[in-house]
Amino acid sequence: MNNHPQIATAQKGPLDGVVVVDLSSVVVGPVCSLTLADHGAEVIKIESPDGDLMRQLGGGGRNPGMTGKFMNFNRNKKSICIDLKNSKGQEILIQLLKKADVFVTNMRPGALQKLGLDWPTLQAHNPQLIYCQMLAFGRGGAYFNRPAYDTVIQSSAGFAATFEKSGGEPRFVPMVVTDHITGLVSAQAIGFALYRRTQVGHGELLEIPMFETAAAFVLREHMGNMTFEPPIGPIGDARVLDKNNRPAKTADGYISISPNTDAQAFAFFEAIGRPELKDDPRFCNVAIRTKNSEAYYQLRSSSLGGKTSEEWIDIFEKSDIPCMRYNSLEDLLKDPHLQEVGFLQEIEHPTEGKIQQIGLTNQFSGGMRQDFLPAPQ
Repeated sequence: MNNHPQIATAQKGPLDGVVVVDLSSVVVGPVCSLTLADHGAEVIKIESPDGDLMRQLGGGGRNPGMTGKFMNFNRNKKSICIDLKNSKGQEILIQLLKKADVFVTNMRPGALQKLGLDWPTLQAHNPQLIYCQMLAFGRGGAYFNRPAYDTVIQSSAGFAATFEKSGGEPRFVPMVVTDHITGLVSAQAIGFALYRRTQVGHGELLEIPMFETAAAFVLREHMGNMTFEPPIGPIGDARVLDKNNRPAKTADGYISISPNTDAQAFAFFEAIGRPELKDDPRFCNVAIRTKNSEAYYQLRSSSLGGKTSEEWIDIFEKSDIPCMRYNSLEDLLKDPHLQEVGFLQEIEHPTEGKIQQIGLTNQFSGGMRQDFLPAPQ
C-alpha cells in the first residue's frame, strides 16, 4: 500500500548499486545489513555450514532453520554458505570482498585476523572497501576482545540499572535493544563513510563497540546533574525514572498520556475536573512540575479510573493533549494506523508459504526499494 502519492515508486532505493558482504549473525550485524538492504543495497549474507544461530535461536517456524525472527532480520538479502575453516572457502570470500563496497562483521578481531579478513589485509585487496566491525568492547580498553551478547551489554552499560533506579530490581529490557541500537548506529556510520569515500576516493575502517554505544545511549539521558564539575545533584533523570511513569489505568484498560507543556497540563487539569490545580504550587509551570514529577505522575495515574480508554482519548484529543491507547503485542499487529500506512505486508515465501513482514517505516522522495526479497532459505 502506498499512502504517499508524492513519493516516487521507483524500484531502487538510495543505496542502489552498493554491494555489501555480510559476515555477521544473530541480531547486531543482521540489523545493520537489513537496514542497508532495505534501502537498496545488494547484501550477500555469508553463512557457515551450521547457518546463522538465529535460525535455531529465533523461536518456532514451519521448517527447520526458518524461524520468524530469522526471516524478519534477513529479508532482502542473498545468502551463500561458505566454510571458512578451509582455504578454498576463505578464497571465495576474498574474491567477493575484492568487488564489494562494504564489509559488515561482528566476528571477534582475533578470529578475523586468523582468517586473513582483518582490515589491513582487505584494504590491500580493495582500497575502496568500507570495513565495518561491530565489537563487544572498544579497542584499547580493559574489556577489549571479550565476548558478549545483548544481556551482557545491557547489564554492563546501565540499561538494567535504570530499572533498579526506578524502584525495582535490575532487569533487562525484554528485547535485544543494545543489538538494535548498535546495528542502526553501524548502518548510519556506513552511510557517512560511503559519502566520505566520494570525497577522498578510498574506504576506511569503522569500529562500532556495543558497550560504549549503549553506555552513551544511557548516559545522554541520565548523566544530567553529573555533567557538571562538581556534580550538582544525583545521577539519573528523576522524571523519567519515576516508578509512576507508566501507562495510566482507565475503567477498561490503559492509556498513555503526556501533558508536558503548560498549555497541555492546564488542559489536562480541566479535563479531569480539577481546574484549581493550575494554581497549585506543585504544578503551576514546567520546571515546578518536573521537580514534583512523582506527585504529577500519581495524579495522572489516579484520575482516569472513571472513564474508558476511548472516552479519555476522545476528551484529550479535543484538548490537543498527547495521548494514545495502550497496545499489547497482539494489539500492535492490528493497530488501525499501522494497517492504514501498510506497515505489515503479506508475501509469499518460496518455502514458508504466506508470511507477514514489516514494511519500510521511512520514505525517500527519490523512491524506495519495492522488490522485497524473502529471507534466504
